[in-house]
Amino acid sequence: MKKDLDLDRRWLKLREKLKLVIGKKPADLNGVLFLIGIQELGKGQMSFSKEEKQDLIHLGICKVLSLSGYYELQGLDEEGWPHWAANSNIPNLNLMEQEKLLKMNTIEYFEKEIGLEF
Repeated sequence: MKKDLDLDRRWLKLREKLKLVIGKKPADLNGVLFLIGIQELGKGQMSFSKEEKQDLIHLGICKVLSLSGYYELQGLDEEGWPHWAANSNIPNLNLMEQEKLLKMNTIEYFEKEIGLEF
């Protein structure tokens, strides 16, 4: 229970820090994963189609789960989009456990890759 409260506290702090940077607090986990996808794509501000936005969320998921060894970067395609391959089986988790895993890894991403502290 205490770990869940700590995760919730750190998650809220992350969203507040992102609000300072981008001017708007991401509404949910997908919003934060979308921002990570944009960061990892490395092309700056652009307009994205609905499909590209979904791809950016997937890119964010792959990147944060790579911190736990679940994905490995395979390289870039001809348009500069990163492609990932699964390294090991992601554990069979229910939706709440999946969200918790993604949030923990997302916080770790911002701490290790971006240098934010919570």
